[in-house]
Amino acid sequence: MTYGIIGVGTIAAAIVSGLSDSIETPPDILLSPRNAQVSARLAARYPNVSVCPDNQAVVDGASTLILSLRPQDAQAALRTLRFSAEQSIVSVMAGKSIEALGRLFAPAKAIARAIPLPIVAQRRGSTPILPPGGAAKALFDLLGVTIELEDAQVFEAMSASTATVAAHFAYLGAISSWLVRHGLSSDAATSYVASIFAGLTPALQSGEGLDRLAQDHATRGGTNELFLAHLTDSPVCASIDQGLEKVFQRLVRRPDA
Repeated sequence: MTYGIIGVGTIAAAIVSGLSDSIETPPDILLSPRNAQVSARLAARYPNVSVCPDNQAVVDGASTLILSLRPQDAQAALRTLRFSAEQSIVSVMAGKSIEALGRLFAPAKAIARAIPLPIVAQRRGSTPILPPGGAAKALFDLLGVTIELEDAQVFEAMSASTATVAAHFAYLGAISSWLVRHGLSSDAATSYVASIFAGLTPALQSGEGLDRLAQDHATRGGTNELFLAHLTDSPVCASIDQGLEKVFQRLVRRPDA
């Protein structure tokens, strides 16, 4: 198996690391020259990784091609490339439907979409794929587990949910800023808040439902219960729904999707 990656950004780098780091027999990986510094760094770190002179060389050498471009860059980057009907295509771009990808990658027909997150670098990802099976499942089973989907609308909803990551950091930043206003140094506040939420990882991996975890951590009459009640009574939760719906509608209504 030889993987080829067009567009070497954060997610692509995480995929490369997950496939290569501390693996006895890693697959061959061909990288496009886009984002030359990242490609060169990965090739220097992993002997199974090579940087190709151009995107066509990546296409020609790959049995499974991973597309990791920004959606607005895809047309310009791919329009002059020649693909093979035998190739498998895995797109990690947001908002490009299987039908739209089929037009970009003809005559290739084995086309899938996936939503990997940076944690695939640690082979602990939980990656939605559409449709089930195929090269996407084979790839992301190596990097954690796959969530196999048949419904494009459900896939887009899961894609929309990833738009909450920046807001999560902003939420932690608001807590840290409040501590600073009460006299803690900025570095100490950031470290303390990070330790609070990093410590929740075992609970999140326990298999308990999120509503149950919230109840378990909101001791009756305690401070967690007080703060949770404040948020529940405020427009915050409704605002989350509204924000996710905006992202979802953007994804499903892209004119080129």
